[in-house]
Amino acid sequence: MFPFFKAAHVFHYKKCYERKEYKSGLKFAKQILSNPKCVEHGGKMFEVIYCFRTYISNVIEETLAMKGLILNCMGKKDEAYDYVKRGLKNDVRSHVCWHVYGLLQRSDKKYDEAIKAYRNALKIDKHCLIKTRVLQENLQILRDLSLLQLQMRDLDGYKVCYTFLQFLNSEFYRLLKQTRYLLFSLRPVQRASWITFAMANHLLRNYDTALKLVDEYRLQQQVRSKPAKALDYEHSELLLYHVMIYREAKRYQEAYDKLVDYEKHIVDKVSLLETKAELLISLDRKTEAASMYGTLLDRNSENLYYYEKLEECLDHSPSVDNDKILSKRLKFYEEMCRKYPRSLAPKRLPLSFTHGASFVSILNQYAKSMLRKGVPPLFVSLRSLYKDAGKISLIEKLFLSYGESLEKTSRFPDEKVSQIETPTTLLWVYYFLALHYDYLKNYEKALQYLDKASQHTPTLIEISTAKAKVYKHSGDFKEAARLMDEAQSLDTADRYVNSKCAKYMLKAGLVSEAEQMCGKFTREGSSPTDNLNEMQCMWFETECALAYFSQNKLGDALKKCHEVERHFVDIIEDQFDFHTYCVRRMTLCAYIRMLRLEDTLRKHRWYFKAARVAIKIYLRLHEKPFDENENADDSITNEQMSSEARKQRRKDKKQQVRNEHNKNLKETTIQHKPPAKKEDQENEEPRKEPLDAKILVKTLTPLDDALKFLKPLLQLNSREIDTYLLGFEVFYRRNKLLMMLHCLKKAAEIDANNRALADCKEKFKSYMNTNRLNASMLELVVEETNSVFLDVENCRKFNNSDVRR
Repeated sequence: MFPFFKAAHVFHYKKCYERKEYKSGLKFAKQILSNPKCVEHGGKMFEVIYCFRTYISNVIEETLAMKGLILNCMGKKDEAYDYVKRGLKNDVRSHVCWHVYGLLQRSDKKYDEAIKAYRNALKIDKHCLIKTRVLQENLQILRDLSLLQLQMRDLDGYKVCYTFLQFLNSEFYRLLKQTRYLLFSLRPVQRASWITFAMANHLLRNYDTALKLVDEYRLQQQVRSKPAKALDYEHSELLLYHVMIYREAKRYQEAYDKLVDYEKHIVDKVSLLETKAELLISLDRKTEAASMYGTLLDRNSENLYYYEKLEECLDHSPSVDNDKILSKRLKFYEEMCRKYPRSLAPKRLPLSFTHGASFVSILNQYAKSMLRKGVPPLFVSLRSLYKDAGKISLIEKLFLSYGESLEKTSRFPDEKVSQIETPTTLLWVYYFLALHYDYLKNYEKALQYLDKASQHTPTLIEISTAKAKVYKHSGDFKEAARLMDEAQSLDTADRYVNSKCAKYMLKAGLVSEAEQMCGKFTREGSSPTDNLNEMQCMWFETECALAYFSQNKLGDALKKCHEVERHFVDIIEDQFDFHTYCVRRMTLCAYIRMLRLEDTLRKHRWYFKAARVAIKIYLRLHEKPFDENENADDSITNEQMSSEARKQRRKDKKQQVRNEHNKNLKETTIQHKPPAKKEDQENEEPRKEPLDAKILVKTLTPLDDALKFLKPLLQLNSREIDTYLLGFEVFYRRNKLLMMLHCLKKAAEIDANNRALADCKEKFKSYMNTNRLNASMLELVVEETNSVFLDVENCRKFNNSDVRR
């Protein structure tokens, strides 16, 4: 029997683990294991405690497994796994050992293995539920399992898991009279069981079950009513979630009726009005919906979505382009302008559907007010109109007339009032025309107007940034970076211009200069690159990857791509923090939206940019593996290098020396710092392994590594044609015929006339002509190939001859 005086140590090391006092926890574990009788203790050591106090709610885990868990938290993973496996070896029927083993697998992101371990723990423990201590551990295992299933989107398993939790919390607990007090003390857990089970059914589109669960929970909540103040916000969110389920089930009338009943209890009035308006539109009660959107516009008159929906309610269909509808829409926006005189949206929106003289008239009023105020984003607000060639010519004609009139008379043309405009009005006309011609790729004229603007006001930052933009669009990245550096020197406290300058430097291949530029706004005493990586500054890392790739520094480029990929992994991992928090705080509608956003997270442009560079590099490494001697800088003599390359090489060497000096300086400052407290040292969590460019570029499986970046884009049905063109190249090298064909079909749907797609088609044809296929595969491929291109008869003949043979 386990010595009773050791039981206190068990309580102590458990508390140490919960408080993250890992070294103290190890000491207590050592004291327990120092007893010869307890060295290989597995799970039978707590009978004395259990007999002494049968109502203990939190069972103490096996010492070996817990020691492994503490070591894992300290970053000693090999030792941790060794101790946990020793615990399992000694007592393979210990549910706690399996639970801890699952926690270790979860910390290593091996979620499938962690789920298996949790299920093993539940299988072992399912016959022991009558014991209070085991019951509580069983619940904890179920909760941990449900979080992993939700993270992996195993919604069926998640529902089953919470079905069991629901059963335990409602029916089975009634049979356990000795745990009744414990159950009522665990009210937040009880609520989570009902809500998460309802959410599981909601996500699986079992709307009827979800609605019944929410209704049942609301009835229970009314019986155990709290003070009104405590229920305000949480109760309001629950009611909105209830209506959300009705809406997604397309039971609009019931949803509207519920919303009317709940109106007094809902705190978020904006969500209430928006939901009510959308439901009224779904019920074809547009007059009532229009009044709702009118109320919303009173709150926010710049919301473009409200104007769009209000027009829909008033039957101002944008698809119908006749005079009656246009006059109705113009009158509507004139009324909105009178009602909201300070709002820009009703003044700008008519420009999207008017033409000819009415378009010029409205644009004239809108542009004059913006030019007089000196609003730099005027061009940005009108850029969406440039899809219409007729409107482009009207805009150009109008602004050219502004420039001529202001140069001669300092007035706008056809002004009845003899008002002399301020000199800055002409400046902003020059600025607009420069951006206008830059958009039309007439870079010479754009620079002419920018020169006029700089003569007018030489110190205006917007002029320098616009010049840099023109040079960038024309392909002169070096000059663009120089001009942006000048703009940044005019206002060193402007972080936006600083970031733009760094981006332009990266476009020009000046990586070290860009790092120094970003260092002006990063934390002192640390490397700018490390600080930007810590802040998940993905635009910087993707631009760095492109810069290194253009310089043939494949290892450094891969490192940046993997850093971006790690950021997306971290964002997905951060869901764990919200699975319990959102249920506890009842922010259910936002939580459902977050889960759906996370499912499509890798559609983001930063992931696509990084993945595209990484896949290109891995394809190159597959064709020509990295050779350190061949890629060494010392193998290139100064005579073989251009003058610019020699300058860049000298700059890189200077920057390398500077970085080493900063590193040494940082180490010395760390040495001179006062030693950290023991508690801080022992509580410090293990850091991620740093990425090594040299190791990444020496990969032996480049196609497998490329596939890791490619798979998420294919699964999310990316609308970027490069996804499928690069996918074709990867599968072409892996001899995956059907996947090659899939990529060709998807690329043809996006842009059938793409030149790179034509090259891929030729590769596919040659592959079909040189590789033998069996009869069933041939028929399938030929049938599908006809939808991509028609010239497959030669492939059919070639393969048929082989089949006959």
